[in-house]
Amino acid sequence: MSIEVGGVVEGMVTGITKFGAFVDLADGKVGLVHISEVADVYVNDVKDFLKVGQKVKVKILNVDDHGKIGLSIKRLQPKKTEDSSDGASSPQFPRSPRRPPSNDFRAKSAPRFSAGPVSFEDKLSRFLKDSDERLTDLRRKTDSKRGGRGSRRG
Repeated sequence: MSIEVGGVVEGMVTGITKFGAFVDLADGKVGLVHISEVADVYVNDVKDFLKVGQKVKVKILNVDDHGKIGLSIKRLQPKKTEDSSDGASSPQFPRSPRRPPSNDFRAKSAPRFSAGPVSFEDKLSRFLKDSDERLTDLRRKTDSKRGGRGSRRG
């Protein structure tokens, strides 16, 4: 079995570190599944998701000039949509604690996509307008915490 970028192979976890897990592949080659490529959820400890000796299917992300092989388990998992999430954890991975929702400024902005194609200039002008509005709001909030513009020292 050859190691090709984009291919899916099965291997065995041979070691776990704080930054990922080493997986033994065919022909005695070893690849690394980085902690960011273990699961779709936040991974604090790889040991919560993988065990030494566990067989896993991995996708080959890259092979560098020195023979290092980058792998991913996350990219083989089906993409979850917000509607299809039933709250159950997947059989391969236990549930990880979710982060609380942040006060994301993007949730308040206008829809980003329109029905027709948008030119680069339109996208740029929309970005500049949104950016200016956000900076104005930020300045207004910051100034109110400092006591307004009259309290600045010269």
